[in-house]
Amino acid sequence: MAVYARPYDPLRPVVCMDEKPYQKLDHAREPLPTRPGSIEKVDSEYVRNGTCSIFMFNEPLAGWRKAEALPRRTKVDWAHKIKWLLDEEYPDAEVVVLVQDNLNTHNLSSLYEDFPTEEAFRLAQRLEMHYTPRHGSWLNMAECELSALATQCLGDKRIADIDMLNAELAAWHTRRNQTQKGIDWQFTTKDARIKLKRLYPVII
Repeated sequence: MAVYARPYDPLRPVVCMDEKPYQKLDHAREPLPTRPGSIEKVDSEYVRNGTCSIFMFNEPLAGWRKAEALPRRTKVDWAHKIKWLLDEEYPDAEVVVLVQDNLNTHNLSSLYEDFPTEEAFRLAQRLEMHYTPRHGSWLNMAECELSALATQCLGDKRIADIDMLNAELAAWHTRRNQTQKGIDWQFTTKDARIKLKRLYPVII
């Protein structure tokens, strides 16, 4: 919680990331379009087109977020998204303070598995990583963004392929960024010490 209380610093931005599995669905039969006096008709039957993973990054104090779907969520995928984050989104930052959950791919070792040692070391030096507690992933603000995404963008839509999904995601995060929507986070360190006391060490 102390990380979220830090003042805004463009040289040390606090960025939250999370991932969400997504089931791609296609129509078994083409919907009947809207006509005068008749709404669109969609068959309840659908076709499963496999799954993908939506990566969400957001910087709450800057009102910025980006969502992108990838075919998988392996160590390689995480490593490449971190390189993108550091080199393309925050090239001038000294360090990116990254908040994420404890998924086994979210580890500096993933950088070393995918990149040459020198490159992995360069990227690792620009990361300050913080993990949410086990069973406490709701403390990650990126989860708030994924919740908004599910409501505002995905809803009950059937999206058949990853290109179509990424077009929807890009439209959503572009519109949301333009409105500079932030997160009204009110869960403080004091609250955490009371409600999550089992996670804090006991000094005898």
